[in-house]
Amino acid sequence: MDLNPAQLLERARERFELGDYYGVLYLLHDLIESGKAFADAHHLLGLSYYMVNRPEEAMQSLDTAVKLNPRYVEANIHRGILLAEMGRGEEAEAAFAAARESGGEDRGGVASHYASKLANLHAEVGEAYAEAGKLALAIEQYERALELGPAFHDLRYRLGRLLLDARRTLEAREELEKVVTARPGAVDAHAAYGLACYLSGDAGTARRVWSALQEKHPHDVRVKAYLAMLDRGARR
Repeated sequence: MDLNPAQLLERARERFELGDYYGVLYLLHDLIESGKAFADAHHLLGLSYYMVNRPEEAMQSLDTAVKLNPRYVEANIHRGILLAEMGRGEEAEAAFAAARESGGEDRGGVASHYASKLANLHAEVGEAYAEAGKLALAIEQYERALELGPAFHDLRYRLGRLLLDARRTLEAREELEKVVTARPGAVDAHAAYGLACYLSGDAGTARRVWSALQEKHPHDVRVKAYLAMLDRGARR
């Protein structure tokens, strides 16, 4: 299916509204597996698992949504409801408390509940600009998204990739470094961070990043190619 993450999520929302919960699971499976899913996608996946009576998987998805965006009001509320149904009362109260706290904080003058939605809307517009080849405008939209959702590291990763495409390597490195600090296990982000280091003239850091990745993921062809590129450059 040739759709970007924002389009897939919108299609999944349409299926959810029609009550086609298995359709949502099908649409979101590849997006979730790619590691490029927004917190909204994990939240919707959790609701769909809940609706087809798969509570453990629902909880895993809601946990991920809250991990990606701790101030996600709806995800905290739905997580609290599910925890209560599972007899985990104290955890449920903590989830409801997190929802109450999240709903009261503003981001740039916008209530956090709406800031999250607006951040994802900016990301969708950014993707449309990227598809049209307007990288500067796409980057601008993602920067606006991150002003509203600074903890949305999936969006920050995408911003870093766009900055690389625009050859703004130092800015890309700065953004991607934030992502790998927040998500030590994010393979794609580490690979991209190494590339940003290399393209900005810091081959030493690039090698350290890629070598560490290779130790953890020895069969990753992409990392092998990056290290081979470094080795060829060193022999010249």
